[in-house]
Amino acid sequence: MKIKSWLLITFFIVMVLPIAGAYSLYVWINAYYQDKNVAEYFDKWTELNQVKEIVDDAALYQKNANLEEIEELTNEQLAITLYTKSGFVLYSSNPLLSGYVGKERMLKGLYDLQQTYNAFTYKEPVYQKGNLLGIYEIQLIRTDWVKGVEKRSWLVITGSILLFLVIYLAVIVLLNRKLNRPLRELMHQMRNFAKGEHIESNLSARKDEIGLLAQTFVAMQDEIEKTRTSLKVEQQQKEMMIASISHDLKTPLTAIHAYAESLRNNVLSEKQQEEYQQVIVTKADRMKHMLEDLLMFTLLQSTNYELELVAVDGEEFFDMALSDYEPLCEERGFTLEIFCDVDGLYAVHPKQLQRVIDNLLSNAWRFGEIGTTIGLAAVKAGSDPKWSFDFLKPTLNKQEGMYMIVQNCGQGIPEKDIEKLFEPMYQADHARSKAGDRGTGLGLNITKQIIEKHGGTVQLLSKEDIGTAVICWLPPYKGVNEL
Repeated sequence: MKIKSWLLITFFIVMVLPIAGAYSLYVWINAYYQDKNVAEYFDKWTELNQVKEIVDDAALYQKNANLEEIEELTNEQLAITLYTKSGFVLYSSNPLLSGYVGKERMLKGLYDLQQTYNAFTYKEPVYQKGNLLGIYEIQLIRTDWVKGVEKRSWLVITGSILLFLVIYLAVIVLLNRKLNRPLRELMHQMRNFAKGEHIESNLSARKDEIGLLAQTFVAMQDEIEKTRTSLKVEQQQKEMMIASISHDLKTPLTAIHAYAESLRNNVLSEKQQEEYQQVIVTKADRMKHMLEDLLMFTLLQSTNYELELVAVDGEEFFDMALSDYEPLCEERGFTLEIFCDVDGLYAVHPKQLQRVIDNLLSNAWRFGEIGTTIGLAAVKAGSDPKWSFDFLKPTLNKQEGMYMIVQNCGQGIPEKDIEKLFEPMYQADHARSKAGDRGTGLGLNITKQIIEKHGGTVQLLSKEDIGTAVICWLPPYKGVNEL
């Protein structure tokens, strides 16, 4: 049951049950009193008739009458008052009642056994030969009744208090069980989690708000632990990256320093000087490329960094983007086949998309087999270059957008390494085997992040002893909101 519903029901019970209990006690006692009233009424009539036989004596209303018998008859539970016919008190067992009381008070309630809280009162005139001599008033004090009422009143009060206490104690116990105890347990679990402990909470099985809160806490714990793990991995990657790049920068820097020292000695021939200068420039370019990769990777990791995309004509842009690579491929001993078949508009960041092509071709040169053909294509969805590997075609299944494809022939990449290649600093073992041509290990990760910021996807496919291909898909331009 939800705590809100439980609290409303509990509040209703706390409000209604004591009233119902008190009312039940009242009804029970009132019914008891009604039964007692009937029995007492008849008892008092019997007692009254006995007293009437004595006070209904005409001699008692004469001057200097003997009242000793009446005085002996009166006590704490019986009071007698005799009036003259004119309204004077002839005799009263109540010392405070004397003198003239008036005919109206004296005659009020004749022949009526009047019942009050404290007593039964009866008045009746006394006649002699048709003449009114006086009036007697008999009061039967209800001592036992008053004591019984007081006793039962205390019983009602005590019972009501006990009922209230029982109800409130039950509510306190239930509140402690339903709210306080689970909340204290949840707070204890939170404090332990804050200290780094993993918490297995059984409160999440509850079907109320505390259960929902516990479920939220467990979900939050899982998210925080995932974030902690991710941050730990990122920290390890950064440490490994710093160590790796520091080592990779040290190698060309050492070479530059050595060649520069040789040039400063002026003992080299002109041809040797040109060769040394070219080595220095090559090593410096490599260092520049590594630092650019590192800067780009760091920039893409920032959550605040967004690419400013512009709408371009697909045919015009990709024709230009794929050109000028043939000479570079020939220098490295490869033949380049280019295929471009794109139409429509696309939202791109020209500089970063060019970086993607550079990275993919750089990998193709590095890992491809010299003397083979490298394929470079930009095609609309639904078409593919003739030279593409057969195992690529099933993956080109999008109905809109365009594909960029870079493939090379070579020994391929083991399937276990394909997914890991997109991780920062990861390089397959066979890539490391090429001495002097090792990259930063950031190229594919940078490519993946750039394409994803364009709203696209990247996929790497490889068959051992056949070759490797990277396929980038970009969505079509859909309007100003995309930019």
